[in-house]
Amino acid sequence: MNAWTAQTKADYGALSTALSLCICAAGLFGEDLVQRGHRQDLVVLAHVATHPGAEVCGIARAVGAPERVVARNLSRLTEDGLVVLVGDDVHLAIRPYRLTS
Repeated sequence: MNAWTAQTKADYGALSTALSLCICAAGLFGEDLVQRGHRQDLVVLAHVATHPGAEVCGIARAVGAPERVVARNLSRLTEDGLVVLVGDDVHLAIRPYRLTS
């Protein structure tokens, strides 16, 4: 509303304020998306900690997330050195994971 009234009255201060608020809102939305991924990583990590040898499909069922999302979470956790694959030669969905020693 502020941006619309600023255009009709040529109030450039109000227009710049409105644009700044829109940019801040977009930044907060982006930050929320990033934080949601980190929260999901923590949920997956907690499940692997309490269920050593857990597989992607079982973790996905337990945490209520799609397998592709859990696989992405496990990939990040593996890259960070928090979890490791127990076996490499099996299909992605049935690979067991555990915490690193």
